[in-house]
Amino acid sequence: MDLGISGKRALVCASSRGLGLGCARALAAAGVDLVMNARGQAALDEAATGIRAEFGVSVTVVAADITTEAGRAEVLALADAVDILVTNAGGPPPGLWRDWGRDDFIRALDANMLTPIALMTALLPGMMARGWGRVINITSQSVKAPIPQLGLSNSARAGLTGYVAGTARQVAPHGVTINNLLPGIHDTDRATALDGGVVKAQGITLEEARAQRMATIPARRYGTAAEFGAMCAFLASQHAGFIVGQNILLDGGATNATL
Repeated sequence: MDLGISGKRALVCASSRGLGLGCARALAAAGVDLVMNARGQAALDEAATGIRAEFGVSVTVVAADITTEAGRAEVLALADAVDILVTNAGGPPPGLWRDWGRDDFIRALDANMLTPIALMTALLPGMMARGWGRVINITSQSVKAPIPQLGLSNSARAGLTGYVAGTARQVAPHGVTINNLLPGIHDTDRATALDGGVVKAQGITLEEARAQRMATIPARRYGTAAEFGAMCAFLASQHAGFIVGQNILLDGGATNATL
């Protein structure tokens, strides 16, 4: 399918690896030029070099912490007129409700709620003025069904979801859509970190921890960054202009819900 976005320009956050890289690669395959951001210069350069070689698109890299005001300013200086925004940031650490204080919640809100909002605030006006734009926020399946040990993530991402629900309907008349992608467990560094917590807590091997988690997923496997990226690219496409303010699960059926 021709997504109709060749020649568009996208900012993809946290895109040196994992789901962000999956989104960057899928957009590049559709002919989209990229501004790629991540904190680590070496991994970012490696990812960008591979995309340039494989897809022939223009790639600008910005190694900066997108969750800080200074980092955002650095990124936005090079991405002030993008057509597509993919927000993404690493999730807060797991734990129990009694483990977290105010500072922990502030860090989670800064990374997973306030940073995406700040990026939208900066970039939506230009999209609206041009009459076309796409925003895809990578959130979590915990928005649909809370994950007990991820209380920090549950809280921050639910806040972002509420913000998007109203904002998406305000910008839609201008040809701009905002939607959220809700990943379940995918075969990324984040999955390895979460499985590592199970290894430590239960005294089992990493392979046993993965098998244990896979058994809870109807698809009986982890998702891939490539299939996640394909959905991201579709939401960014010309074909998705009537999808507004939606929360789309990619979790292999793990969230046991009717709606």
